[in-house]
Amino acid sequence: MRRENHITVYLRVVAICLILCSHTVWSAEKLNVVVSIKPIHSLVAGLMKDVNKPTLLIDGMQTPYDFELSAAQEKHLKDSTLLFWVGAELEKSLESVVKQLPEKVTVVELLSSPGMKILPSRKNDELRDPFFWMDDRNIMILLDELTEALIQVDPERSHIYIRNRFEMLKPLRTMDKEFEYSYRGMKGGMAVQYFDTLRYFEQAYALNILDHVTGSPWDDQDAIGILKVRARLKNDGVSCLFLDRSMSADNLDLLTEGYDLRIGWLDTLGMQLESGPDLYLDLMKYNNDVIRECLNVDDGKTVKQNIASLTDNVPVRDALGGRFILKNHLGQLFTEQDMKGHYSLIFFGYTFCPDVCPTSLMVLTQAFQKMGDLANRIHPYFISVDPERDTVKVLKDYVAYFDSRLVGLTGSKLMIKRVADQFKAKYEKNEVEDGGRPDRYTMDHTSGLYLMAPDGSFVAKFAHGISSDTLVNELKTIIR
Repeated sequence: MRRENHITVYLRVVAICLILCSHTVWSAEKLNVVVSIKPIHSLVAGLMKDVNKPTLLIDGMQTPYDFELSAAQEKHLKDSTLLFWVGAELEKSLESVVKQLPEKVTVVELLSSPGMKILPSRKNDELRDPFFWMDDRNIMILLDELTEALIQVDPERSHIYIRNRFEMLKPLRTMDKEFEYSYRGMKGGMAVQYFDTLRYFEQAYALNILDHVTGSPWDDQDAIGILKVRARLKNDGVSCLFLDRSMSADNLDLLTEGYDLRIGWLDTLGMQLESGPDLYLDLMKYNNDVIRECLNVDDGKTVKQNIASLTDNVPVRDALGGRFILKNHLGQLFTEQDMKGHYSLIFFGYTFCPDVCPTSLMVLTQAFQKMGDLANRIHPYFISVDPERDTVKVLKDYVAYFDSRLVGLTGSKLMIKRVADQFKAKYEKNEVEDGGRPDRYTMDHTSGLYLMAPDGSFVAKFAHGISSDTLVNELKTIIR
């Protein structure tokens, strides 16, 4: 989920409008998407199913640590439509080339994602830990951002990207639950790493790895660090050492001489796996198996029973939503119970919003006009993130401009924050210098539509920029 200043949002809206109005459509052949590394390429390949195949830049037995861009690859990059790369902390050799790409190339640096959990490097907190994909919950968030980026450059096929996103989320969520159950109650302190690649995985599943020698091959493998970890092998009863197939542990003998350790060969970059849409799931399952085998974990009946409960017949959804008390635009109390018994489409915004909110609500209005009888099963809601100005009266006047079924909701600052947090929606007040007028401010906020099921559980989120036709088609696919 993305938080942007109002100027950025405005420019994005204008850009989308220009694309739509000019009827400029990329053919599948001309839509040239490039991805730097295998794990991210796998996600983009899945989203681009039935459109085109993205180009993988660092392929074969190459790694970001030894990769050198060829002249042909550099030309291909300059001719591309869209580039996804992790960032300079992982792909140093790409940094200078990326800075010199022509303006027509849309560049997305994933370490700059405002929605994902990006950790600082343990070696230098001014740098970022690049292995964010080792937390599959980050990937669920990233799928939204990748989908949005593809829609911006190729809006005519937005329905395909959104459909593919839905298809990709279910196995991701199931895998996440399996991992969560399998690490519950596990005792840590049994393993060390040579390279610090499991930090995101550790935090996601409360797995405690004792120590590491160095961050990555970009960092020095100094003797002091090696001797410190070696001392832990002796004093803390370590039985497992994690190495990585994509990284050369130059001083491994110095670390392990005299110790009998189980070696877990991680593959964080998918070196041994075939590139394509299946690689990410295969990569995570492979590394999970390596971790559990190296830690000598015995899956008991409880774990197996918990995992067995996650069948294809049980939907696995994000835990969005919760209890709240607001007021609707008629001044009546409104709680989460009022959203049950029907599907709900929820949009967070504010009435003074100059562009994104009216555009999104107009798309919503047009969709309701087009969906026929299906509209009777869905209720639309507009939750204000600006309770200081959006009183009940202001909301009542505002929602009247859109579909008559639209319900405006407001409340105290504390309750609005609580509701926004329940949906992981971000917003922030942005002061404007305007001759001492304190009411002249804007609100940066999450854009997009949340679809909730009749039982109050989260179903899907539609990215900002979706057309009314695509929204109707997606709703018809989901609600049968």
